[in-house]
Amino acid sequence: MIAVINYGAGNVASVANALAELKQDYIITDNEFEICDANKVIFPGVGEASFAVKQLHKLNLFTVLRIVKKPMLGICLGLQLMADFSEEGNVTCLGIFPGRSIKFDNKLVKVPHMGWNSMEIVKDSKLFNGIKNGERFYFAHSYYLPETEYTTALSNNNVKFTAAMEKNNYYGVQFHPEKSGDAGLQLIKNFVML
Repeated sequence: MIAVINYGAGNVASVANALAELKQDYIITDNEFEICDANKVIFPGVGEASFAVKQLHKLNLFTVLRIVKKPMLGICLGLQLMADFSEEGNVTCLGIFPGRSIKFDNKLVKVPHMGWNSMEIVKDSKLFNGIKNGERFYFAHSYYLPETEYTTALSNNNVKFTAAMEKNNYYGVQFHPEKSGDAGLQLIKNFVML
């Protein structure tokens, strides 16, 4: 069973649709016991970081997500909330991945960064099985994580930024695999098969 965390952050329905298309058992939940009972956890996100962190605290999920020992996939804002800190609302995040989520410079690029963009794989990851280097995924974000030792893929919006990260049982992608066609479904399938 896959737990899709529902904390009021956007793209839960489209993640659920992707899992249904892959014929996977899932539950949409904000219940810490159901999350702990699941085999895998998907932490989606569309929205504003400081509001999302408040919601996680209100639902008693902040600590649960920090100690989950099963594979967990953060999507978009979900990835950013897995970092140490977000400059969006200046909020302390889960601290799973090192780094700060920072805003694109709107003097240099259009913000938010929206649309299809290619991904450069820089480290092997089981998430990328069957996905070719340079594959295009759908992005929609104003903030990003710079490259760190845990970055597995990069993308570019006038500045290189982390498109995917991996550390132990934790995975994160800045793009929306659930809105990225066949390649996105392949990535979700790869996560499910971990």
